[in-house]
Amino acid sequence: MSAEPPRLPTTESLIRGRTVPQSFILTLRCRDAVGIVAAAASALASADAFITESSHFGDETTGLFFMRTGFRPTGSRFTTIDDFAEVMAPVVRRFDAELKLHPADARLKVLFAVSKQGHCLNHLLHQWQAGEMPIEVVGVVSNHDDLRSMVEWYGIPYHWLPVGADKAAQEARILHVVRDSGAELTVLARYMQILSDAMCRELQGRCINIHHSFLPSFKGAKPYHQAYERGVKVVGATAHYVTSDLDEGPIIEQDTVRVGHGLTGDAFVRIGKDVESIVLSRAVLWHAEHRVLQNGRRTVVFREGA
Repeated sequence: MSAEPPRLPTTESLIRGRTVPQSFILTLRCRDAVGIVAAAASALASADAFITESSHFGDETTGLFFMRTGFRPTGSRFTTIDDFAEVMAPVVRRFDAELKLHPADARLKVLFAVSKQGHCLNHLLHQWQAGEMPIEVVGVVSNHDDLRSMVEWYGIPYHWLPVGADKAAQEARILHVVRDSGAELTVLARYMQILSDAMCRELQGRCINIHHSFLPSFKGAKPYHQAYERGVKVVGATAHYVTSDLDEGPIIEQDTVRVGHGLTGDAFVRIGKDVESIVLSRAVLWHAEHRVLQNGRRTVVFREGA
């Protein structure tokens, strides 16, 4: 096995001032108004910050404004999160904005949850090991022991937490792992258990799920085979934030692949696994890069290069 990716500083260590980041990502959400972009750019310019990329969107339906800006310090006076928070304070007050600052080179701490199917998890772990995913994997939790060998091959802690008769107690153990590991994002990489409302609230905005896109048409067991029986022409997947509304949280990414009449039900499953893996990895990547801003029941996704 090749060496694991270098451990870059986490967001927590950077904020505590132990490392000076080379660049930052600013995200902002507020009521739409004239002058937001100009005010933010002027504030950064006053701190000798060089803007490397910037995207923004005004939602005419909700009247909300969203912005993501990458920048780097060019001087020595302003170098930390606190420095730039102070620089941006007048913008926050003027527009009553929700503003967040993130070190661009920090790796997001991620915990994966799985059941018996490992295709999504293996895809994500491969990307992480190859240095293609800006995350720090802090562990994997599962209600089954099937994927232990694969996870431990990657050198990652595996927490086998069977559901048993007391599901609330099992969820409490999962949340203990979340807190103890410092996980900033929990990814349900084909975790086949419905989360309680309490757990959904605990992980709000910090938990991503993946499922096939046939819902609500084909529920229950073997959805791909159900779709095959009905002769569907596309197979797809949806990645979304988890809410107490089952499989109806704000959508981050979706994709589809056309399928033909000559394929079998098993071929539908194979194609579906590929799409699920790709869609989930995009969602995790974009969340880790702070490209996803929630907009009520929807999301604004500032995709790279878009």
